Amino acid sequence: MNLIIVESPHKAKTISKFLGSDYKVDASKGHIRDLPTNYMGVNIANNFEPKYVVAPEKKADIKRLLDLAKKADSVYLATDPDREGEAISWHLAEVLGLDEKEDIRIEFNEISEKAVKKALSSPRKIDMNLVDAQQARRVLDRLVGYSISPAASIRLNDNLSAGRVQSVALKLVVDREREIKAFVPVEYWNIKAELENNENKSLKALLAEYNGKKFKPKNKEEAEEVEEILRKGEFFVKNVKKAVVSSHAPAPFITSTLQQDGSNKLGLSAPKIMQIAQRLYEGIETPNGNLALITYMRTDSVRISDEARKQAKEFIETNFGSEFVPAKPNVYKSKQSAQDAHEAIRPIDVSITPSRVKDLLDKDQLKLYTLIYNRFLASQMSDAKYNSVQLDIENSGFNFKASGKTLLFKGFTVVYDDFRKDEVGEEGNSGLLPDLKEGEKLRLLDLIKEQKFTKPPARYTEASLIRTMEEKGIGRPSTYATIMAKLSDKKREYVRKEGKNLVPNDISYELIDFLVKYFTNIMDVSFTAKMEESLDDIGEGGKDWRSLIASFYPTFEEQLQKSKITDVICEKCGAKMSINSGKYGNYYACTNYPNCTNIKSVNEKVVIPTDRICEKCGAIMVEREGKFGKFLACSNYPKCKNTISMTESVGTCPECGNPTKKMLSKGGKVFYGCSKFPDCKFMSWDEPTGEKCPTCGAYLIKTEQGIVCSSKKCDYKK
Repeated sequence: MNLIIVESPHKAKTISKFLGSDYKVDASKGHIRDLPTNYMGVNIANNFEPKYVVAPEKKADIKRLLDLAKKADSVYLATDPDREGEAISWHLAEVLGLDEKEDIRIEFNEISEKAVKKALSSPRKIDMNLVDAQQARRVLDRLVGYSISPAASIRLNDNLSAGRVQSVALKLVVDREREIKAFVPVEYWNIKAELENNENKSLKALLAEYNGKKFKPKNKEEAEEVEEILRKGEFFVKNVKKAVVSSHAPAPFITSTLQQDGSNKLGLSAPKIMQIAQRLYEGIETPNGNLALITYMRTDSVRISDEARKQAKEFIETNFGSEFVPAKPNVYKSKQSAQDAHEAIRPIDVSITPSRVKDLLDKDQLKLYTLIYNRFLASQMSDAKYNSVQLDIENSGFNFKASGKTLLFKGFTVVYDDFRKDEVGEEGNSGLLPDLKEGEKLRLLDLIKEQKFTKPPARYTEASLIRTMEEKGIGRPSTYATIMAKLSDKKREYVRKEGKNLVPNDISYELIDFLVKYFTNIMDVSFTAKMEESLDDIGEGGKDWRSLIASFYPTFEEQLQKSKITDVICEKCGAKMSINSGKYGNYYACTNYPNCTNIKSVNEKVVIPTDRICEKCGAIMVEREGKFGKFLACSNYPKCKNTISMTESVGTCPECGNPTKKMLSKGGKVFYGCSKFPDCKFMSWDEPTGEKCPTCGAYLIKTEQGIVCSSKKCDYKK
């Protein structure tokens, strides 16, 4: 028996369909080990060594896989074909005791019988460069996130989360909102002319220039002056430009463009799009077993295989006609920063049309598959062609423009609307304009004046934010959906959605201002982009991941320490105090440590002098408040540490007969302790009466049911 391990049970079912009884396919159900969730898990002193732990819920999966691996003749790791997938394979090999130097890794871009069998015929070693690239990213993000988040939370007194990439994305949203709020609208006026030629055919033109320079009237008075001049003058055609223009088909989807179009056209969030795409990739259930529909959905490459191109060409020719097949195949160039590890997102088989699987998919799955399918098909089709006419119409030095455009050949638009609507100018023309000649005079039918104001930049949507992040090199395709999810996280909700627009909440402004003040490089877009490139270099084998982090960390640590220094002055030595977080909450500590060891609570209450004298040293007692309520403390502290509780006296100690006091435990739960502590250490979770049970001798307590015995074994009730 040969064992193949994948991440997802859905993926396991789909692959099992292609293989015989010689193969057993099982799933790790994602990561089997990772950095711990409740602490840093990176040993900074030991060259940033990560500490990986196995989550308790993963132990059963590991035991099952270990048992299968022991029985197997060969074990193949078939995790996803990216850096994270490579890291999962490495973790599996480590935990299961597999030899990493053996050819145990198989990789495929689509879950089809041909692709899986081809991968099995040529297994390879685990690519440690890719593993190290993923380790570097995890360790770097952990160092930044687990250091900055507490610092921000302490300073801003809120439970906040900050991250290396998500915070830069949030800054874009905040900066845009501030730009919108600071925007001052500027008045201008549009003047449209409705004109007619000698054949009584009309058109509309918009005032654009005056004496060769861009021009719009600034106010009503100026607009009326222009109107008066125009009505006295003559309109004539100054220039006619006719052309047949082409619109080229868009490239097949990559991760970022899929998320953008899925958001714009389908109204789905980026995380939802990736969740659906993952299922389409891994396989959906059918009466004949699981069926995978698309290639791997985390990619930044627009490349497709020759086989896929040939299949698309034959399908287009058969179903649309040879005129929809371009003379030369459409080839698209990926961005320079693209990893180009595998193909663009496309249907595995173009013969499986959306209509064929509509009864097998839910509503959103069908919408997304149709979008992916049509985009791929369009990418292999001929250009769309249009008749275009552009006119310049002049009157007294004022130049009006009119344009028209009509479709000659649908080309790729027969299957895919790339939001390339006929660009109708403000003049309102669409379709072909009248056949006009240069010098031809036109009659004025009407002049329309419209007051307008310049508009602020548009708020970001998920689609436009992802596009901007991609353009600026912030993050990578696999991270965009996660970033969008964190920005809209319900626990913190840094941004809210108004329609499709992302609007920052109040806490986001405070958080970004704090980060920009203290962590200038991390919040710099160009620095973040360069760091992404450096992380990519590790995957390509050109850089040691520990060296990269070692070069980054000293500056970061210095910034982190500076972010904790406050304007609070130490009353003992005059130095500034830093703000920290400890077991009992936030506290100030003198920066002059160890020369000065002064610390005090951030939430420390105002000290109130009393008329009571300390019985130990004769100093005045002052009223303070601690975690167990109000108390009197000697003003000669720390030389004299005498305190007297001021908490409410409730109940009677059954051990010594003194009053008990109602207090709070560290966990916030009420308990009753003897007022003579530490001489008497009696305590109870319920109010004691001071009496003993006549049946068993245990102490009696007050409850809603009356006075009962504190012993659970005794049913005495009074």
